[in-house]
Amino acid sequence: MTVDTGAEPDLSQSRTSGPGVADAAQHHWSIESPATTVFDFDYTDGRDQLLRLYDKGTRRQWIAKDRLDWSVEVDHDNPLGLPEGLNPIAGTEWWDKMDEKQRSTMRHHVEAWRFSQFMHGEQGALICTAKIVQTVPDMDSKFYAATQVIDEARHVEVYSRYLYEKLDLVYPLNPNLKSLLDDVISDSRWDMTYLGMQVLIEGLALAAFGFIRNVATEPLGKAINAYVMQDEARHVAFGRLALRDYYPQLSQAERDEREEFCVDACYRMRDRFNGEEIFERLDMPRELTEYVVNSELQRNFRSLLFMRIVPVLKDIGLWGPRITRAFEDMGVLSYAETDLDAEMANDEAAAEAIDQARMTHVRSVAGEADSA
Repeated sequence: MTVDTGAEPDLSQSRTSGPGVADAAQHHWSIESPATTVFDFDYTDGRDQLLRLYDKGTRRQWIAKDRLDWSVEVDHDNPLGLPEGLNPIAGTEWWDKMDEKQRSTMRHHVEAWRFSQFMHGEQGALICTAKIVQTVPDMDSKFYAATQVIDEARHVEVYSRYLYEKLDLVYPLNPNLKSLLDDVISDSRWDMTYLGMQVLIEGLALAAFGFIRNVATEPLGKAINAYVMQDEARHVAFGRLALRDYYPQLSQAERDEREEFCVDACYRMRDRFNGEEIFERLDMPRELTEYVVNSELQRNFRSLLFMRIVPVLKDIGLWGPRITRAFEDMGVLSYAETDLDAEMANDEAAAEAIDQARMTHVRSVAGEADSA
């Protein structure tokens, strides 16, 4: 595949070249990752909830080229078919000055940037879950983590295919996500891999996927996020079950350290969605970033991102004053009462509804062909 590494596009530039990748020369990133490999020779002892989750993980595997309709044409002018009011700068003086071609370019870049971060985050999850198989001391956790490894490989596959085949534009890894991945992967303690990836990164991603699943009208992007969410809900449940058993065994000082990590990570994850890379790439005013940070639309969106993280941290016992003060500052403390099991059931139902709708369409087309 030819990658365009030429000059950065501006808002009036047409998109007639191949996939553009910012900083495409950087194809690899290496992180030193000290870890102790742990064998568990107790093959008969397993927690019922984790073993049931492992069973569900093996039964819920799916093949991307079969379950998704890759023949769908994606319109670069509005890739996800979102309402104009959901664009991060809609209604501003900058948006009002744009012509329709410039607005189309902006919409295209916003979704390419968003899906690029999903793709990079899923590769981080792929690496982290492989590390969990290696380092976690319990066989039941190794079992489930092994199913998640193939889930994450599939997620990288579907997001990269959507970006390269449908959007023709890829953004590099966001600095805030990169710094958090660096911290999570370089830490030698197995529970920090769980906490950083299974709870924080995956928990926030679930909410971002849910926004697209619930609002998008473009069927392929909507289905990708619904199917990935169905998997990710299990992944967050995995982290929740494993850490809920482990953290009561730690000293208060050890729990305090993990709370401090969560507070810092949550602020970084909140800032991950400001989109300054888009404005820089499109040579737009720097003050747009400040506008996005402070706009009511984006504050509400960033708040929504913590709907899964807050109740999980409370459930696993990381709920001291550091955490609660930070969530109160972010305006997300009320999510502590979210029913996680109900949300997971809703993720399952949404994915199954898309499957049923597609099968109904396939049968309808086949019936028309038979009667012709």
